[in-house]
Amino acid sequence: MTRNFAAWPIILILLVLSLPLVVMYLFLVIDTFTNAPVGSILPNEFTLQHWRFLIDPTITGDVWKPTLTTFLFAISMVVIVVSVSATAGYALSRLALPFRRFLLSGILVMHAFPSVTLIIGVFLVLQFAGLYNSLIGVVLVKSSLMLPFGIWIMKGFYDAVPWEIEMAGVQDGASRFTVWRRLILPQVRPGLLSLAIFAFIDGWSEYMLPRILAPSSDFEVLSVYLNTVSDPNSSTYNFNIFKSVGLFYTLPILALFIVFQNRLMNIFGGGTKG
Repeated sequence: MTRNFAAWPIILILLVLSLPLVVMYLFLVIDTFTNAPVGSILPNEFTLQHWRFLIDPTITGDVWKPTLTTFLFAISMVVIVVSVSATAGYALSRLALPFRRFLLSGILVMHAFPSVTLIIGVFLVLQFAGLYNSLIGVVLVKSSLMLPFGIWIMKGFYDAVPWEIEMAGVQDGASRFTVWRRLILPQVRPGLLSLAIFAFIDGWSEYMLPRILAPSSDFEVLSVYLNTVSDPNSSTYNFNIFKSVGLFYTLPILALFIVFQNRLMNIFGGGTKG
């Protein structure tokens, strides 16, 4: 009882500090479903007109093609990041690799560089490989930039799994791969799920790499699509439609956070002790 009452001042301070953001997001949602007179912030009518872009491509262009492209981009990142991180993290945690400490330090240093500082080198590599201005090239670059984070996270989960579980499987005659797949992976499932969610969010929200590395490609992600919608110099520019497109772009991420918020917190807790 005393501990609960002691937490109330902190909760109250956090609520007060968060109130401006809550009010702004509330007005954002309200503006997508209402109209307001010029010079007034209070709406005077309810309308679904600002969401007509979902069924009428003449308003802002076809929104469903960029949505599908963004979904494929994010899912591809999940597959690459989770599969590579799950195996590389296990190797760095369990195997006596040569120069292991150097590899760990190198992975950490790679994660320290912002992607914008690597853009010239990445551009040259993609040009040489023939992947510039393609979705595959952007996926590979974005996934590689997130791999240091994923490998470090998964190594921490593997480190928390007791060696006894693995040794018991080996002594029973199972191969190292079978032990990893059937005994170790279930122990680090919270880490895999959390990493998959973070990879999906990172891919869904990416703007710079598709914009720079695929400027004239046939594919367009939602972040780039949203940028084309936000043209205040256009004679047909409607700020409420722009807010509606932005809210549509944000909804999948909000749904992920609501559904998996408890799982996301497990990424800082390491693996289970079995």
